[in-house]
This record gives sequence, structure tokens and C-alpha cells, in this order.
Amino acid sequence: MSLRLGDEAPNFSAETTEGKINLHEYLGDGWGILFSHPKDFTPVCTTELGTVAKIMPDLKKRNVKVLAVSVDPLDSHIGWVKDINETQNTTVTYPIIADPEKKVANLYDMIHPNALDNMTVRSVFIIGPDKKIKLTLTYPASAGRNFDEILRVIDSLQLTANYSVATPANWKDGDDVIIAPAVTDDQIPSKFPKGHKMVKPYLRYTPQPNK
Repeated sequence: MSLRLGDEAPNFSAETTEGKINLHEYLGDGWGILFSHPKDFTPVCTTELGTVAKIMPDLKKRNVKVLAVSVDPLDSHIGWVKDINETQNTTVTYPIIADPEKKVANLYDMIHPNALDNMTVRSVFIIGPDKKIKLTLTYPASAGRNFDEILRVIDSLQLTANYSVATPANWKDGDDVIIAPAVTDDQIPSKFPKGHKMVKPYLRYTPQPNK
């Protein structure tokens, strides 16, 4: 059965390129990204893992830790990391899980037989500090992921976790946000002292409250 938003992220322990890791202990009280790739030494995956290495400072600013996973063994990962560093002009510092027995892949329903027989599809799970799944994305093997979008949605998740707001289509950090419907008009002045704009009774904008 596939995992749904709000489900607890299943815990596991696994061997990685950075030693043995327990997921929940590794994440601590921060946010996490668990993302799978179909196979080592493949072109799209190489660009993806290199991109994540390059945005690690942005992830650290957001208190986000990263774990990659595929069904390849540890020695394959170690060899492949050298290629990623060389071809993408970066240094991979986050752990890559070795999952040859497909324990993590099956736990997170990362194998879709109609797409890839026994390899993981390009899954992304964003996990909150409460260890609940906040976002899932699934890409086909042919499409590289947009990590700018993943950073954007982390900004939205972290903002909306702390304020009674939602983010509109194509929102970027710093843009106006939507006041949640549960907030009454009478509550707006105290909750959002920067002011607001009412387009419709159900569509009320306010400047991003944490900026």
C-alpha cells in the first residue's frame, strides 16, 4: 500500500556511503528528503545527485537533511560518487543508501513494475520534523527532477506549518500569501498586522508574515 500525505514515514536502518543510518535518528528534529534513483552509473541520475550536492547549502539553511537510495550495492555507490563529483564538478557529502534487498524500496513503494521491472522510480518524499510525510512526487526514469521546485515547496511547507496561510500557484519565497479560510476577518488584524487585500471573501492576500 502506498504512503499518503500525513502518514508517518516508515523508519528503517540501512547501510549507506556514510555508514549505517537510522532514518528517524538521522533526521532528528529537522526536515528530510528521501529520494530514489533507478540505477547507478546512469546519466540522468548523475546530474540529479550532482545537483543535490550543489544545493546542500540551501538545504542546510532550511534545516533539511538528504538521503538518496537505489537498489544497487554499496561498492557500486562508492564508485559512482567519484563519477558524480568529476562530471558535475561538485562533492557529494550526503548518504546514499545501498538497498540491494529492496527493503527500503518496498517500504516506500518505490518500485512500479509497469514502469521499471525491479528498479526504483524517481520518487521524492519530504518528511517533516514530526516524521510525517508532507509531500510525495513520482517521476518517470526519463525525466530529471526540478530541485528548484523542491526547494520552493519546502519553503511553502515550512511557512504554512507556522502560520495560518497557504501559498498560491507559482508562489516563490517573498511573494504574498493567501490567508487560510479558517481565519475570520475579525482575526486578520492581529494575526497579519502587515495588512491584507480581499479579492473575494474566500480569497484574501497578505504579505509573507515571516519576511
